[in-house]
Amino acid sequence: MGFGDLKSSSGLALLNDFLSARSYVEGYVPSQADVAVFDAISTPPSADLCHALRWYNHIKSYQDQRNSLPGVKKPLGHYGPAGVADTTTVSAPTSKDDDDDDDIDLFGSDEEEDAEAEKLKEQRLAEYAAKKSKKPTLIAKSSILLDVKPWDDETDMSKLEECVRSVQMDGLVWGQAKLVPVGYGIKKLQIGCVVEDDKVGTDILEEKITAFEDFVQSMDVAAFNKI
Repeated sequence: MGFGDLKSSSGLALLNDFLSARSYVEGYVPSQADVAVFDAISTPPSADLCHALRWYNHIKSYQDQRNSLPGVKKPLGHYGPAGVADTTTVSAPTSKDDDDDDDIDLFGSDEEEDAEAEKLKEQRLAEYAAKKSKKPTLIAKSSILLDVKPWDDETDMSKLEECVRSVQMDGLVWGQAKLVPVGYGIKKLQIGCVVEDDKVGTDILEEKITAFEDFVQSMDVAAFNKI
């Protein structure tokens, strides 16, 4: 796996495609994986690589916190899509499991079209169909960044965050949070979460969070990305 040379246009294009369905290189929050890939890029991606540029600007905002991000930084070749050679590492031998699909000959040999060959072909087709049917169904998820605003600078922001995190639903996982100044000594709570699209929407999140009316003035969606 890997992105290849991230200083080249082809490497950045691979990164852009990889991030088209992801918010981060690994997992649902910024980590050392993002730091490793970010450090390998010499210049910001161009505007036409919108997913890579969005990710680049987002990770850049964590530069002062990069050492505190979770995870352990690994060599660059450990990140990215499978099947792409990384010029800094030696490719590992392909495992037998990875070649299972390639080993299955769905049509057999035209030169040996006898009863035994036909039986073998049907057996392999059945095995192939059984293997495909066991693959888990993908669950559509989204990464959401919320801005929760208090009434004034006297609002207890620790209590406000506690209220927000007390909202618990099936398909909702809270992530990291931080306080962001908005002016006149007032700070807003910026908090991330991951939701299952079929179970949790922004409307119900807003309804639940603004119900803490002693602390919360309003809630806005700052960022919304499909995973």
